[in-house]
Amino acid sequence: MKVSWAAAAFAVLAGGADAQAQTFPSRPITLVVALPAGGAVDALARVMADHMRVTLGQTIVVENMGGAGGTLSIGRVVRSAPDGYTLGIGTLGQYVISGAVYTLNFDMLADLTPVALLPSVPYWMVARKDFPANNLKELAAWLKANPDKASAATTGTASIARFCGMAFQKATGTSYQFVPYRGGAPALKDLAAGQIDLNCDLAANSLGQYRNGNIKALAVMSKARWSAAPEVPTSDEAGLPGLHFGTWNGFWAPKGTPADIVAKINAAANAAMADAEVQKRIAALGMDLPPKDQATPSAFAAFHKSEVEKWYPIVKAAGVKAN
Repeated sequence: MKVSWAAAAFAVLAGGADAQAQTFPSRPITLVVALPAGGAVDALARVMADHMRVTLGQTIVVENMGGAGGTLSIGRVVRSAPDGYTLGIGTLGQYVISGAVYTLNFDMLADLTPVALLPSVPYWMVARKDFPANNLKELAAWLKANPDKASAATTGTASIARFCGMAFQKATGTSYQFVPYRGGAPALKDLAAGQIDLNCDLAANSLGQYRNGNIKALAVMSKARWSAAPEVPTSDEAGLPGLHFGTWNGFWAPKGTPADIVAKINAAANAAMADAEVQKRIAALGMDLPPKDQATPSAFAAFHKSEVEKWYPIVKAAGVKAN
């Protein structure tokens, strides 16, 4: 029986792809963090990398690349070879909301391959330690008496912090100024130093400064109290029901990354999150493990799509645009 040249070529290519997946990884992997070093997402990246490098048998190099709402780092991932050796890690803010704020030369859904859903964390309203208000009601009263005199950090125009702050202003009829930062770490540094007044911050980012007494926490923006700081009331308890903000983290690869390689990285990520010591480190960051029914790449892809469909209309209706 004769075999066509095209069929033979296809068989060779398919065999090569299988071999690539079987031998992956054969060199170091780069994990691009969509925020500067020192924040909660960077910490999570390093916790995951520590375990995954053992499972995968290769070094994982963590590379921080903030700027433009995280879209610079996402572009770096999109333009990389789809071979599993360049991955991105980020949050709802970078991998969903920034796509509705910035004009991009790539598509958040079409040009990325979701790999694994990672832990989530609520946001909370924190203030410099000597700020006059000690809870959300006192904060609203002070802001009404001092319109536009307070300053609040945001990690870019597309950040959850910005939307949390805008929602708080709308709910309380108050106003204050937003100060953009390249990431949570520099924003937290200025808050602890008293250079700015407020931040609706990723709670894991500022937990250490709160525990050390360098900032005060006014409320957790969630339905339930946060396990890492159960003494802090929720926004519902503080008189602003429904004012809930949180975020999740994830791994992505470039479009076209072979399914077998995606599955191998996903398995390594889930193995890390199943490890007792890793779970302790994640809990110390104040983060919650993702639901088990969203552990597969396909489930994460469906979730990512649903978040884009949820948030894009919200961002557009708010009129938020890149500065």
